[in-house]
Amino acid sequence: DERKRKRMLSNRESARRSRMKKQKQLEDLSDEANRLQIENKKLLESIKAKEEACIENIAANGVLRAQTMELTDRLRFLNSILEIAEEVSGFSVEIPEIPDPLLEPWQIPRPIQPIMASADMFLH
Repeated sequence: DERKRKRMLSNRESARRSRMKKQKQLEDLSDEANRLQIENKKLLESIKAKEEACIENIAANGVLRAQTMELTDRLRFLNSILEIAEEVSGFSVEIPEIPDPLLEPWQIPRPIQPIMASADMFLH
């Protein structure tokens, strides 16, 4: 009888420990789920902010690309005026080559040197 009672108490204690262990595991898993949900929310917010920044950069790049094309067209026009002036005056004018800004946009073209025009260029 005593052995049976001790075994029953032992089994009850073991079952109690098992329930406590399960409860602890459940609490740990719940805490981990909450932590992961918070981390997931932060990551989603970060992704959203980066997507918005990317959209802004795409728009800014479009504006810069349009400005580059406009300035390139202006330079081509000015070069054509220099070519006409060169033909009319007979003086050789260094006309810089204008690189195509869209062919190799990752390369920064060297600065175009300003052309110094003097009055005597146009007198002859």
